[in-house]
Amino acid sequence: MDRLIYTAMTGATAAANRQSVIANNLANVSTNGFRQQLATYRAVPLRGEGATTRVFALEANSGYSDRPGAAMRTDRSMDAMAMGNAWFGVQGLDGNEAYTRNGHFEVSTDGTITTGNGLPVLSSDGATLVAPPGAAISIGQDGVLTAKVGNQPANPIGKLKLVTQDPEDPFRRGDDGLFRTLSGEPAVNDDNARVQVGVLEGSNVNAIEQMVGMIQTARQFEAQMRLLQTAESNDRSAGQLLGLQG
Repeated sequence: MDRLIYTAMTGATAAANRQSVIANNLANVSTNGFRQQLATYRAVPLRGEGATTRVFALEANSGYSDRPGAAMRTDRSMDAMAMGNAWFGVQGLDGNEAYTRNGHFEVSTDGTITTGNGLPVLSSDGATLVAPPGAAISIGQDGVLTAKVGNQPANPIGKLKLVTQDPEDPFRRGDDGLFRTLSGEPAVNDDNARVQVGVLEGSNVNAIEQMVGMIQTARQFEAQMRLLQTAESNDRSAGQLLGLQG
């Protein structure tokens, strides 16, 4: 009976963990540049004395979906969508370099170019980008930022850091939703990367697909709980049989 209990318990735990992944994906269905988190089940035999007769179910994170999100035209001069497999370099809250596909940029009160949620945007040499006071900022297809103050000619103030993944040092998602290299080292700037200006990349989450997955996972969880109830009923019946006076 204990085999049934532990197997059903691990199955229910794995289903609950998958529900949290699906819920996070659904919560970010409208987040610009969001990459859908993927998850899968795996069977793990329990090692120990005797025969390996128990197999536990575990939830495993298999990375993220790299398919592009839908392009949404905004015609805003500081909105950009990274083309192909390019990513924007930003400075995370921990002070380290991180990467995002969200190309909605703004100018803070002190002139620093930031993302929509206030993270400093990095230049191709890894420094922060600062705009002159009162300047109108525009982005070129090569990622070069130009600033125009009044009737003066526009002058370049830097170039966005655009990186592409190295297969030998892939990106992984952090707890803050930003991506970093597996080694933790800054990725190399890609001079050939390009952006589309006046366009934002939407989330690549398929809401219908995630809703179906949520329903399916809920049913799997219920099935595991019914197995636990069955084990309890069997234990009660066995106790009654052992308690009979012969």
